[in-house]
Amino acid sequence: MYLLDTCTLLWLAGNAHQQLSKKAQEAITGFPGHLAISAISALEIGIKARLGKIGLQTDPRSWFTAAVEKHGLHEIPVNGNIAAASTMLPSLHKAPCARVIIATAQVYLFTILTPDDLIAKYPGVATLW
Repeated sequence: MYLLDTCTLLWLAGNAHQQLSKKAQEAITGFPGHLAISAISALEIGIKARLGKIGLQTDPRSWFTAAVEKHGLHEIPVNGNIAAASTMLPSLHKAPCARVIIATAQVYLFTILTPDDLIAKYPGVATLW
C-alpha cells in the first residue's frame, strides 16, 4: 500500500501530474485501490489554503473529500497510537503533519510517495519518488 504525502495529493488532485515523478505516477496508476492518505493532510491543506499558500476551487473540507473519492484513496485516521508515535520520531523533520504521515507509514508499513528527502532519512520508512 502507498501513502501519499500532502504535496503528492495536491499535485495528483490538482491536475499537476507533471510535478509527480515517473515512479510516483506508475505507482498511482499501477496500483488502484492500494493508495492511502492520512487524515492529517486535510488539516495541512486547510492551513495552507487559509494562509494563501495554495488556492482551492472550494473549501478545504469539500476539496479533500472530493479528492479522496475521485482517486479512490483510503483515508487513514490519526489515532492515539499514530499521534504518540509521531512525537517519538527523531528530530529530522520539524513539520508536525509530515511527522504524522511518517508515523502512519511506520504503523501500517506503507511506502510513502513523497519528494521530501527528509522523510526518506527516517529509519523504518520506505519512500518512493
